[in-house]
Amino acid sequence: MTTENDRTGEKSAELAAPPGTVGHEVARIEQLINSPQMRDMRRKTARHGQIRPRNAATLVIVDGRAGNHRILMGKRNKNLKFMPGALVFPGGAVDRSDGSVPSADAMSVVTEDRILANLRGKPTRRAARALGMAAVRELAEESGLIIGKQAGFGMQDHAGWEDFANAGLAPSISGLSLLARAITPPGPPRRFDTWFFTTSSDQIGYEPDGGFDPSGELEDLQWIRPEDAIAGDTREITRVMLVELINRLKNDPSLDPSWPAPFYFSRQNRFQKSII
Repeated sequence: MTTENDRTGEKSAELAAPPGTVGHEVARIEQLINSPQMRDMRRKTARHGQIRPRNAATLVIVDGRAGNHRILMGKRNKNLKFMPGALVFPGGAVDRSDGSVPSADAMSVVTEDRILANLRGKPTRRAARALGMAAVRELAEESGLIIGKQAGFGMQDHAGWEDFANAGLAPSISGLSLLARAITPPGPPRRFDTWFFTTSSDQIGYEPDGGFDPSGELEDLQWIRPEDAIAGDTREITRVMLVELINRLKNDPSLDPSWPAPFYFSRQNRFQKSII
């Protein structure tokens, strides 16, 4: 049986681990979950019932060769209410239409089946596909980079996909691999069930003049080494994902879609990890 002293010892050992390890970063999240501020937030939100996490998707684009990988990140506008000024990956909430908009290709069967087996609520292939579509749409909106291919149809009739229409490309989701999944702990007024995808920069079908065309939600877009990003103004869960990415690239530089993906969630005020 695990006692409270055992758990305290485990967390102390994790915090004593060097920064940049999963154990250290998870322990930081547990400290945040059990902080007076978070406990107060949980009490306030409990009065209005539990907040259901909203599905969201993030895309981590990997550029460069082994030992010198870079990823695309940007700083959230300081005027935004959620994580202002934080260094993050492009991404956002899933729109209702994301599952029905046409794409140039299909998500890999391995990736789609894994999502389908782990979706909350009533799982459907449309909902699984919507996550991948949301990831490439958010990337286009926030950076101007298009993960897309030419297809026998245009995107002019689909609101929210104007960047693809202007580039003459349809969204491509066949190259997406699942990196991880994480659900925001209870307490904050906004909670997300975020699916983190990754893909190679080879999948970029269009790049604006000057490299980026930011929307204003993300600023200071840059290609940065994951190790350098951890030392930047990143939040706890972002650092966990950066460590997971570093480990993934060491063991799976080709980003095989069948590679196991971690799932982070909170239970009884502990931040836990399973594999999906």
